[in-house]
Amino acid sequence: MAGCQCEHHTSNHNISKKFRNALWIALFLNLSLFIIEVIAGAHAGSAALWADSLDFAGDAFNYAISIMALGLSLYWRASIALVKGYTMLFFAILILVKVIWAYCTGVQPEAMTMGVIGIIALIANVISALVLYTFRDGDANMTSVWLCSRNDAIGNIAVILAAVGVFGTQSAIPDLIVAAVMASLGFSSGYHVVQKSRAERQANKTGHLA
Repeated sequence: MAGCQCEHHTSNHNISKKFRNALWIALFLNLSLFIIEVIAGAHAGSAALWADSLDFAGDAFNYAISIMALGLSLYWRASIALVKGYTMLFFAILILVKVIWAYCTGVQPEAMTMGVIGIIALIANVISALVLYTFRDGDANMTSVWLCSRNDAIGNIAVILAAVGVFGTQSAIPDLIVAAVMASLGFSSGYHVVQKSRAERQANKTGHLA
């Protein structure tokens, strides 16, 4: 029995190590694309790119939390997640303000820049999803980070479609629609994270103080 427990412990340790390495790769990719899309969004005047950069920022923060959470109690994981939730809300509001400003000024984004950056972002998310694919059937933490990358690839496709729409219609409306939808989802997700984090902090507060 002792030998079985040791083997099980070693197996879990190896899985955790591989998962940590996968998270670092995903973190680097998402943080890099966040910076790239913020700069490209400002250059191209694209609200959709800015909205997608919100996803990359949130994901990078999520991966960082997942790395730190490997050795933390639920109370502190919830505390860190609470910061993430408020950050997501802030960025979502910022993107909605950008959408309103772009609509009022009537500035048309550069479709070519949107499309190129959208494709690059899609590739980055596909790589992240493939790296995390092995852990898709693990615990809730492992499953969530893989689904995060997989779902973001869908957002990248939306940006590419927005670029096609801008190019075809010579209008900023497709870009603004995609940005508004993504910002709304970001706001909804941020609110959900805040509510869940508060509940988990409250539920584990007694044990933490003890």
